[in-house]
Amino acid sequence: MRRKDYVPPLQEGLSGTAALSRWETDLLILGAGVAGVYAALWAEAEGARTLVVSKDPLPSGSTPWAQGGVAFPLDATDVAAHLQDTLQAGRGLVEAKVARSILQEAPFHLEKLLSWGLPFHPEPVREGGHSRARVRHLGGDRSGLWLLRGLLGRLSRPPLQGYTALSLLLAGDRVAGALLLGPEGPVQVKAGAVLLATGGFGSLFPISTAPPGASGDGMVLAWRAGAILRDLEFVQFHPTALPNGALVSEAARGVGAVLLNAWGERFMPRYAELGELAPRDVVAQAVFWERQRTGAVYLDLRSIEHLGERFPSIVASARALGLDPTTDLLPVAPAAHYVMGGVRTDAGGFTSLPGLYAAGEVASTGLHGANRLASNSLLEGLVMGKRAALAALQDLHGPPRQPQALPVLTAPPSLLPKLKPQVGEALGVVREGERLRAFLAFAEALPLEEKPWASREEAEAGSLLLLARLVAQGALLREESRGAHFREDFPQEGEPFHTEVSGSTLCRVPAG
Repeated sequence: MRRKDYVPPLQEGLSGTAALSRWETDLLILGAGVAGVYAALWAEAEGARTLVVSKDPLPSGSTPWAQGGVAFPLDATDVAAHLQDTLQAGRGLVEAKVARSILQEAPFHLEKLLSWGLPFHPEPVREGGHSRARVRHLGGDRSGLWLLRGLLGRLSRPPLQGYTALSLLLAGDRVAGALLLGPEGPVQVKAGAVLLATGGFGSLFPISTAPPGASGDGMVLAWRAGAILRDLEFVQFHPTALPNGALVSEAARGVGAVLLNAWGERFMPRYAELGELAPRDVVAQAVFWERQRTGAVYLDLRSIEHLGERFPSIVASARALGLDPTTDLLPVAPAAHYVMGGVRTDAGGFTSLPGLYAAGEVASTGLHGANRLASNSLLEGLVMGKRAALAALQDLHGPPRQPQALPVLTAPPSLLPKLKPQVGEALGVVREGERLRAFLAFAEALPLEEKPWASREEAEAGSLLLLARLVAQGALLREESRGAHFREDFPQEGEPFHTEVSGSTLCRVPAG
């Protein structure tokens, strides 16, 4: 798409603080990870004017950080087994119908990517929670980066970089665009539909494998416009992160790496029959407890042949710490990695707000339940990116003349160094009621403010503070332990239910 496809920018005052540019497009996609870029490719193929914006330089988002690959069923006969693994990992909260449809559609996308020349390794590997080797990698342990670069290279017009979404535009009850902050100031983009592909909120936590820009913007934008958020308390912790925050892909455990405690004992067989290949929630909690019990946990990769060729990112990250993984044990700890909850959508990416769609980590489709199965996330980004784009194009409205921008939710960025350590204590791998209540009182005492527009830093701080409150509220309401959510004071599972936040109301919704 060329710039002439837009209405020529108009310069007007925005509350007396800045000049406002105005653009128009058919489909506005916020976020340039796998879900957003793949959605744009399908929208372009349909002839739609499509604008993709990224707040960070490309390749952006969490996708380039993904070491693991894409979990494609091996063939039609493997769909049932892949579904069973997904259901087992999700601990009673996976929507089986949605999950089955995504897995059944998966082979189509693999064939499409192969036809585009993406260099998937011919041999799949096995990762945690999978009953067989079905995860396809690209570029060793740099699958996300290679996948995203391949998709970006096919766009007719690259995403605009350096644009932060501050709020959504509304025309009555319909989402009609977004207010962005770009390098030259605020921009109002009127759109026939908006697709959120903004990722999760891993940067809320003091130790995270997510990029700094993972601040939950899209979830907050959607919620403030009236969308429903679901299951925010389910934050997956990757069990093997290095002290510098770099993760060690569980594909390494799939080919022989083992976990040892500070006493040199291999401990995972005591916690799960699958040992190091148990689902992530089980491994993360075991690593947490063994660190508590013995003082440290290490990953032993010394038995893996051709380590540097198979896992170049892991080797580079270890050497940055002065360690050689061919001879040294690597100290590891759990780190916030992926948000299973998000903006509630249907199987086509519709959020329940006319004009608003979501795909990828920002969305809660029902695929992941209480604990994401390894490498199902990139698959979901592909399948749901296409679905959401095509559904949005079926629902396009002409951009209204005068949509209204919602106020921007902000907080002082200076509060984040105080907030994040408290988040780590209260909302980490192991939670407990009194700590949650104390944290919620602390977070609710911190200031949130609405403004006509704001800096990126103020908007991100506002999103993170709001989400910290909502995650704590959901964790308090969920008086059980399920998947990635573990309560010391309620260690057993109860009856399965979802938590949903609509406006100021938090409620339980029966699963299924």
